This record gives sequence, C-alpha cells and structure tokens, in this order.
Amino acid sequence: MEESMNREPQHLAYHETLEIHELVAFQSIGLMKLKKAIVDVQDERLRALYQRTIGDLEKNLQELLQFYGMAPRAEAANPLELGTGFYAGDLLALAKTSVRNYAIAITETATPMVRETLTNHLQKAIQCHADVFNFMYENGMYPAYNLERLLENDMNIANMAINMNY
Repeated sequence: MEESMNREPQHLAYHETLEIHELVAFQSIGLMKLKKAIVDVQDERLRALYQRTIGDLEKNLQELLQFYGMAPRAEAANPLELGTGFYAGDLLALAKTSVRNYAIAITETATPMVRETLTNHLQKAIQCHADVFNFMYENGMYPAYNLERLLENDMNIANMAINMNY
C-alpha cells in the first residue's frame, strides 16, 4: 500500500482536470479580448499593463496546456467551431462569474432589502448561465459530457489566443 502512495500518477485527477479546463477557457477568452482591445488603449501606462497582462496570460496558458497530455482521455475530438462559440463562451464566463460574485456578495449583506435585491440578481444570473450553457451544448460548442472533446476545445481556443496578433 505504501508503494502505491509514492508513485507518480499516470494521469491527472478528474477534478483537477476540470479546474484546469475552467482556467484555460476563461483565460483564453480574456486574452482574445485584451488583444482585440489594446489597439484602442491610448494611455501609455495602461497600454503597458495590457501588454504585461497579455504576456502573463500567454505564459499561463502555455504552462497549463502542458498538463493536457496528462488528462484522462478516451477518443479523438472534433474540430472546434469558433466565432459564435467565442461569443457564447464569453457570455457563459460572464454569467458564471456573476453567479459566484453575487453568491459571495450575499454573504456580506446586513440589510434585508440589499440581500433580497442581490438574491434576485443571483437568480437572473443563474438563469442566464443555464440558458447560455444550453445554447452552447445544443449547438455542439460545449461538450460537457465528453471530457476529451472539452479539453480539445480548450487547447484549440488557448492556442488560437496565444497565436492571435495584436
């Protein structure tokens, strides 16, 4: 038994694979948005912050993508559909972040009327997330039940974000 505890794992655990997926998907979309927006940033200091953030995100993605070879796999993936998928993924990330932020904010409320307002907003954010997820899932943009395809999509989007000119 002790011998098995000292061995290096042959693949990532499912839960850590999914966390890496979330990080790669979110950062890839963010990187694309930054690269599209930097052309409009006139302030030199802000532009430098954008450039540093772009470099940091590119490095983060390159480092995280190294773990994809260790992810549990079963079958080959289909090519990724971009365009609509990018915008839908961006909306999904916003909805997911909104759910998290509202849930945290609710735990900090002391005023009942504020709590009720934030709870109503949270419900709308949850519904938005469900609607966008269903749209993506039904259109083959989010293969939530196929881990290998999900990770393949991540790698395609991350590589596109890294290689995108700005």
